[in-house]
Formats: sequence, C-alpha cells, structure tokens
Amino acid sequence: MKEQKTPKLKLPTWLPLLPLRDVVVYPHMIIPLFVGREKSVRALDKAMNNNKQIVLVTQKQASENDPGAKDLYSIGILANILQLLKLPDGTIKVLIEGVQRVQIAHLIEDENDGHFSVQTQALKETQADEREMEALMRSLVGQFDQYAKLHKKIPPEVLSSLSGTDDPGRLADAIAAHLAVKIENKQAVLEHVNLNARIEYLIKLLESEIEALQIEKRIRGRVKSQMEKSQREYYLNEQMKAIQRELGESDAPGEIEELEEKIKKAGMSKEAKKKATSELNKLKMMSPMSAEATVVRNYIDWLVNVPWKQRSKTCNDLAQAEKVLEEDHYGLEKVKERILEHLAVQQRIRKMKGPILCLVGPPGVGKTSLGRSIARATGREFVRMSLGGVRDEAEICGHRRTYIGSLPGKLIQCMAKVGKKNPLFLLDEVDKMTTDFRGDPASALLEVLDPEQNHAFNDHYLEVDYDLSEVMFVTTANNSIHIPLPLLDRMEVIRLSGYTEEEKVHIALKYLIPKQFQANGLKGKELSFRGAAIRDIVRHYTREAGVRNLEREIAKICRKTVKHILSRKGRAQAARTVTPRRLESLIGIQRFRYGRAEEQDRIGQATGLAWTEVGGDLLTIEVAVVPGKGKAAQTGKLGDVMKESIQAAMTVVRGRSETIGLDAEFFQAHDFHIHVPEGAIPKDGPSAGVAMVTALVSVLANIPVRANVAMTGEITLRGEILPIGGLKEKLLAALRGGIDTVIIPKENERELAEIPKNILQNLDIRPLRWIDELLEVALQRPIRLYPPGKKRGKSLEMIEAAASGQKEKPPHTPPRH
Repeated sequence: MKEQKTPKLKLPTWLPLLPLRDVVVYPHMIIPLFVGREKSVRALDKAMNNNKQIVLVTQKQASENDPGAKDLYSIGILANILQLLKLPDGTIKVLIEGVQRVQIAHLIEDENDGHFSVQTQALKETQADEREMEALMRSLVGQFDQYAKLHKKIPPEVLSSLSGTDDPGRLADAIAAHLAVKIENKQAVLEHVNLNARIEYLIKLLESEIEALQIEKRIRGRVKSQMEKSQREYYLNEQMKAIQRELGESDAPGEIEELEEKIKKAGMSKEAKKKATSELNKLKMMSPMSAEATVVRNYIDWLVNVPWKQRSKTCNDLAQAEKVLEEDHYGLEKVKERILEHLAVQQRIRKMKGPILCLVGPPGVGKTSLGRSIARATGREFVRMSLGGVRDEAEICGHRRTYIGSLPGKLIQCMAKVGKKNPLFLLDEVDKMTTDFRGDPASALLEVLDPEQNHAFNDHYLEVDYDLSEVMFVTTANNSIHIPLPLLDRMEVIRLSGYTEEEKVHIALKYLIPKQFQANGLKGKELSFRGAAIRDIVRHYTREAGVRNLEREIAKICRKTVKHILSRKGRAQAARTVTPRRLESLIGIQRFRYGRAEEQDRIGQATGLAWTEVGGDLLTIEVAVVPGKGKAAQTGKLGDVMKESIQAAMTVVRGRSETIGLDAEFFQAHDFHIHVPEGAIPKDGPSAGVAMVTALVSVLANIPVRANVAMTGEITLRGEILPIGGLKEKLLAALRGGIDTVIIPKENERELAEIPKNILQNLDIRPLRWIDELLEVALQRPIRLYPPGKKRGKSLEMIEAAASGQKEKPPHTPPRH
C-alpha cells in the first residue's frame, strides 16, 4: 500500500463548522453557497475574522433546520472562503473552495453566538500499484463518458477537462461532483480514503445509474412513439372531421359521450354492460369512417335500444279485463276464461313465467284481434310478428356479426321497437314456417317458447343473454297438425272452431257494421241493416268458419251507400234500409245454395263432412258401377289417406257382398268409379270412410241415400267406425248446408258437451259404432237380405240394365217440407 502525498496543512485548533443541505463538497471543488441560517452566518463571520477557513459537513436529513451533532456526518471537508457577499434580503452568498478531507474529532457549540466549532484531523489518501490504478481510471472515465451521453446534462467541456487529469483522487472527486445521485452515495465517495476503493465504488455506482438511465431511455422511447402515433391519429382525425364538416357529413357531436351515457342508463345485465363497454373502447380507438367502426357502432346501438328494464304496468283487475274482452269479442268463452285465470294468478305471484297460448282455428275467427284484446285487457304493449313463409332460422335468432349486413333476429327487433320488457308478443301463423338449407326456424323457436329456457335467450347478433321470461307469448295457427311436435308441446292449445249462424249475425250487428260505418264515413241514420238481411248474407253469400267474407260484403254495401249519397247531393234523402229483397241489387246474385235437404235422395251419392283450414265443409262422394274387369278408378284430386280409405271401403263392402245379394264373381266383372266433385281442390283426410261405404252399398243395393243425412268417420276392415277430429267445425258445416241428421263416431259422443246448444237443437246427431247401424240410418230403406246361397239379386239386374242403356224408373221419393 502506497501512501498518497497530500499537502501538509497546519490546522487551527478549533474551526467554525458550516452544516450543508443537499450538497457534498469535494477537494479542489469551487462552489457558491447561499447561507441564511443564523448560526451559519455567525460561523462565516468567525471564519472571516480568523484565517478564512471553515469546515463543511453535510446534514443527514436536509429537512432538519437546527441540526445537532447527531444530525451531521463525521467526515467533511476543510474549505477556504474565496469571496463573501451579503444580499439585500439578509442572505449571504459565499464562494468556497474545498481543500482537504477531514474527520471531526470534537464538536462544541459556542456559548455566546451558538455556532458549532470543531477540532478536526486530516485524512490521508492511499492507493495500490500504478498499473491497477491506471486500469481503474480508464474504466472510470469510460463509464462516465457513457453516463454523460445518457444523462445529456453534463457539459462537453467537463469531459475534456477530465481527460487531462492524471491525479486519480482529483479525477474521482470531480466525477462524483457531477453525478446526479443521492446525498448518501456522494457522502460515501467522500468517506472513501483509499483511492482504489473510491474508484471501484464509483464504477459500481455509474453502472447502476447507466442501467437506470437506459431503462428510462427505453421508456421514454416507447412513450414518445405512442404519443407520436396518438398525436398523428388525432391530427388525421381532426383533418377528417374538418373535411366531413365541409362536405356536410359530420357525425353528431359527442357521439362517444352519448353512447357512454346510454350504456349507463340502459340498465343492462352485467354481461351485456361489460360487452358494450368493451366494444365502446374499441370504437374510441377506430377511425370514424372505417367499416369496422360502423359495425361496432351499430352493435352498440342495438344493445342500448333493447329494453333491459323498461316494463309496462300490467293490469290485474279481473273485472276490468273481463269487460274489455267482452267489448272486443263475442263468445270465445274458453279463451276469455284462460286469460282471466292468468290475471288471477298474477295477483298472487309477483313474477310469473309468461304463458304460451296457441290459438288454433280457421281464418277469420279473430285469432289476431283476440291477441290485441288480450294485450289491452292485461295492460301490456302489443307487438305482432308474422311467421308465414319464414324459412331462415336467422330471422328468429339473428345473424352472426361476421356477416355483412348482419342484424338481430326479428324477435329482438320487435322488442327494441316496442321498448318494453313485458309486452304481449303475437307470433302469427306459426304453422306456416318452412324448412330448407338455411335452417329450421321451428327449432329456433324452441328456445323462445320454452319457459325453462327463454330467461336466457341468446341472439346470435347480440351474443349476450336476454330475458324473455316476462313476455306473454300468444301464437296462432290454422292447423295444429303442421306445427312440429316439440314446438307444440311447449304451448297451451286453445281451439277456436268457428261461429254459428246466430253468432255471426250478432257479431255483424255489434262489431262489423259499426266498424265499417267508421271506415267508410257513414252515420247511423244514413244506413241500417235488418237481422234477416244479415242472416241471408251469411247463408247465401258466404260459406266460412269466420266472419272475414261477411265483413267484406258489409263493406261493399257501405261503399255503395256512400256513392249513392254523394251522387244525390243536395237532394232530400231517406235512410236506406238493407232488407233481404235488396241484397241482390247491392251485392249481386246469391253465390251459395242453402238447404241441401230439399234435393232428391240419390243412388250412389253420399254426403260426408270434412275439416279444412277454413273450417268445416260438406263433401259429396259419388260411386258408379259399370261392366268391366274389376278395376277401381278414383278421381277428384284425392290424397294418399283418402285413397287408402277407398280401398278399406271396398274391402268392407266386398265382405258384405252376400248380404247385398251379389256373387263372388261380380267384383271381377265390373269396374268401380269413385268420384269426389270439385276436382281442382285437393282433398285428404281420414274421415271419409263411412261416406264411401254408404255410397258403395247404395249403388250395389240400388237404394238411395238420404239427402238430409251427412256423416263423418273412418272405418276399419271389420266395419267399426273410428273417432275423428274437428267435430264442431263439421257440425257447423252441416248446419250451414241445411242438413238435418249427422252421423258421428260413438267415441266422439263425449265431445258433444262442448258444442253450443243452438247447434245441438237444430241437428239430429246419431253417435254410431258399426257400419250396419250407419246403413240403417243413411239409406232410404233397409237392405234386402239374401240367403248366402243366392247368386243373383234384383240389384244386379238393375245395374246391368243401367249399363245396357235401359231406362230405370226412379224410386218414389216423398216430398219433404
């Protein structure tokens, strides 16, 4: 170890001490100081009065205003006062030069003026061999050079002055003075007397600072690039907005803020709000004119427009609801009872899963208008969605947002349109949906109409769950057979069979005529209808289950009346009364014949009852037998089920051939032609078997069928009559057609309890189980029995005579009144 030569200074016994804040002074360092504390000013005064020498020691805590001995470091610097200047505010500016490191041996406080005086001991510097020192100095200068480049606050002349310094101690102190480090680190450099240790400590300190500066530089670089990108985008967006304003295409001001406010007020679920906020953050970063921004904006608009918490105040007053239903509709007791039950339960239970009602019935019976009345009675908003012809499941569940022009399903669109969470939703014509390669919309409706699932309905476009459990769904259909079974299972079916003649007259007088008066601008005194005229319109101008065509005929009369009034303007006019005699001049000739019972009883012609989508109807079945080879012709555009009924009827009749008096070879030598008139209309169904058997037996036995008898039912090969559906519609058709007696299957007898009394009073209904019972009622006279061995009967002779062209005297038919 080599001892560094330091100039020998003769130190006074006691020297004044000046405490320093936030600064460490090194030897050979000239620095100005501003002194303002009273004790420090007195210490300077004493130093100036003696030999201008003073000891500088740094405080451990810069915040300490009156430091004591324990608040000062033990090693400081001996300095010379080069210049002293008193400023007007009482502060002293002093220029000092560091001379040598000293260690405080003793410290006392002056009793007179309170400043500190210290007795010090000079510290001698030591160093290792010169080669090691040279390497350390080169490394130190290199590190400081790198530090200066990163720090960028060190003047270049400092580097040039340091490069010419050969004294390692002076070099280390000069570098330490220019470092922007903590006071503790600078004090540590001052306290290192050994030069090797001092320079090594500085190298480590510089490495740490360089690494920190490099990290700061990278951070600044990233921040700067991000700021430049944001500023560039902001500048371009501002330019674009300016261009849009010039073109008149600028968006509404504060669009983002407006969307944020809408999201807050929408009352969304947590999932939906999180999704909307995420999409809004994306929108903020996008260019307003980009295609993706338009997609995101539309998506957020749909999310905020769907009602999440807005509800209608439902009406649970049973008396008021019953009054509304009675005002809007006549009859339909079952439907009204079901709605009142729903309201009664709602009075007991606050939140009830919305029921799914399915109104099944022919057109014109008021299914859609009934849904509107239910909404008015329950206080809900009414929204209607037609499913007729819907074949794409995306119309129910929406399109994926990946498709161009994608939209939510019609369900969500209607909910957004009505703006309430608990409307009455009418799904019209649910049986008219079709299926193709685009999907099955009926399957998509399963989630909508299932009370156990629709609380979390997921639209493909919204991609978040939406609660449909408060919606009251009502569906309508003409025929429940065409509704898929899984869908039908989720609905409560209520059948609207149609109206009787008396009900139609009442509906016309109470509802249809006032409605058409208002639609055509008529007053009550200008036109009046007699009940007999309405009844004739129903009988001779319409044949339907509902009242749609009846309303059209009334509208036609109203229009003609308005034309007549305007053409005779200024003349005295008497009120016009619509009577049965004036109908032909107002709406034309009669289109339908009422009262088929007035026709003759005919051989081989039976009247059946059929169910159609527009209600019940009469179905005439004709049979002719001619010589041939045992073939059976079927005409009238018949369906597969009806063709099978013909085959079953043929088998039943052949099984009873001996009873009729025919031999076994008869069927091999004759052809049968079964015809159902109105061949342009498709006909199918399993209820025409009894009418076909009756027509066949009539022509084979040569016994006329009663014209005032209609029948319905399917048969088995043993001759048993099976039950059918649509009984009320068929009985209404028989009543409209003037039929007196109706034969129905025995199994359908229990359904007569639900048939209106006015139908039962005007019809003679015969529930039968076997074909033999049927023939006794349907034929004009009983079948003449032949013994099993009899080969030829009168009926066969008459058939062959008819085939050969001989005239047959028709049987006598008594007149009917």
